Amino acid sequence: MDVDWQSVGLFGIYSLAGLLCLVGFILSCLSLSGTWVVLAASGLVAWAHWPGFPGIGTLVVFLLLCIGVEIAEAMASAWGVQRRGGSKAAGWAALGGGFLGMILGSFIPVPVIGNLIGMIAGSFGCAFLVEHAKMKKADHAVHVATGAVLARLGVVFIKLGTTLAMILTLTIGTVLT
Repeated sequence: MDVDWQSVGLFGIYSLAGLLCLVGFILSCLSLSGTWVVLAASGLVAWAHWPGFPGIGTLVVFLLLCIGVEIAEAMASAWGVQRRGGSKAAGWAALGGGFLGMILGSFIPVPVIGNLIGMIAGSFGCAFLVEHAKMKKADHAVHVATGAVLARLGVVFIKLGTTLAMILTLTIGTVLT
């Protein structure tokens, strides 16, 4: 019985790329950089198919999407806080609190949702504390902290949407070529 090693190799590459896409999706659900993992999967498929799909053009577009999502995330909490009249310090506190909350949320025994709850609570709590310490007005601090949460949730949806679009593009393009 002869083994077609090229087919075995392609199956392995596609399997690894699929696993990377799944990991990228899960990371995006956690508001982490899953788009970069999907870019890596695309690079792996491009290497196997060179010069066919996904090709350099697709990889460049995916790279630009990854960078754009990271810029949006870096600016989101501060933008959400400042849009509601909060300070820059509250914006930074929301960003740091969201990250810390995401880590601590992993102790909540509901996968993915626990991290999201922790991220929301951390963003809100830290933005609230910093803004309340500065202004001494609880209602204003709640208003500002809510802006941080809404901005962070918006980024999660942007990351998920971008990650899913990249995975779908990679999957359809690979199947059709």
